[in-house]
Amino acid sequence: MAYDEPGRAGSAEPASGVPAAVLENVFDDPAHGEPGRDRVAVHLVWEMVLLVGLVAVVLLLGREDADALRGDGLRSLLVDVVALGLLTLAAGLSLRTAAVNLAVGPVAVAAALHFAEQGDRGVTTALTPALVAAAVGGLALALAVVVLHVPGWAASLAAAAGVIVYIERRTAPVAVQADYDPHRTAFYLFAGFAAVAALGGLFGAIRAVRRVVGRFRPVSDPARRRGVLAALVTAVALVGSTVLAMLAGVLLAANGAGPVVPASGLDWTVLAVGVAMLGGTSAYGRRGGIFGTLLAVVVVVVFLAWAAAHGWTVGRWTVGGAALGAGLVVTRLVEACGRPRAATGEVAEVAPAGDGMISSGWSLPRPSPADNWPPALPAQSTGTPPDPWEVPRWETGPRHWDADDR
Repeated sequence: MAYDEPGRAGSAEPASGVPAAVLENVFDDPAHGEPGRDRVAVHLVWEMVLLVGLVAVVLLLGREDADALRGDGLRSLLVDVVALGLLTLAAGLSLRTAAVNLAVGPVAVAAALHFAEQGDRGVTTALTPALVAAAVGGLALALAVVVLHVPGWAASLAAAAGVIVYIERRTAPVAVQADYDPHRTAFYLFAGFAAVAALGGLFGAIRAVRRVVGRFRPVSDPARRRGVLAALVTAVALVGSTVLAMLAGVLLAANGAGPVVPASGLDWTVLAVGVAMLGGTSAYGRRGGIFGTLLAVVVVVVFLAWAAAHGWTVGRWTVGGAALGAGLVVTRLVEACGRPRAATGEVAEVAPAGDGMISSGWSLPRPSPADNWPPALPAQSTGTPPDPWEVPRWETGPRHWDADDR
């Protein structure tokens, strides 16, 4: 056994000669994905494209309707951004865990109907039962996903059907009876949403956090369970997404100009999932951008305001379908260009300078190639072996007892 020589001061590599990046990556658990750090450059490039698009649609809106960018028009626009932003965060949070929650749209509509009916009793009184119902419903959905280990989209689609049954009990639009006006705190609401979206993206860019959040994402057979930690994180994400969808529905009702119309809410689901994917969140889970969700939400809301000011009738199904289609392309881009860089060598293949040993403090010799191993049996001679009775072995001189004739 041989010891590695101590490293020299100021050396960028360990004394064993193994690059630091390799030593950092080889300790990742291969059962939880590829070793290495996800590349975020593709997200930053795409977010620059979204920023350019945001500047373009803001200029178009300012040219078409300047009042929409100041005063009450700006406050209403910011509340719309926060409402769609919370719904997009709900969809994006579940997408990150590879268990997308398709019930966010129906939950938002159900919460809007509830707030419209009970809002006159006070915001706290109206929100408390809605919050409890959202948390309990999200927990039931989470248990179905992690205990049965079934796809999130299938379980949440069943949950969405149950919420739609609740919505269909209303046959007529419901007027909002609450006196809560979100316009008075529009700037604070937008600042809070922007902080949550940006800090969540920055926090999710950390490799350890990203791997924990996306651990439910299958890496081999999707039917194999991913462990207790993956189940716990996915359950928390599903509960959180349901609660965020409920809060988005309250803002939609409070900021609406008319009564809340009973609808399935699936158009809101398509829009939220599409905007989340448009912002850089992968449809496969785990990978996502930093400021992409914030930029994508603002782009879509400003575009809808510009289309309305321009006299176009653009529905949520149209915008959601377009965002979802573009998001699929973004997912392919993120998955192809955001994968970890290939390691420069495996542990068993990296040799330190001078001895061909692995670097772990102790060193072991490498096995020799198979073609240099000694044969299992000695080579056989092809010649005829001599007769042992005819070859003299001990006598070096003449046989004395045969010297005379007898």
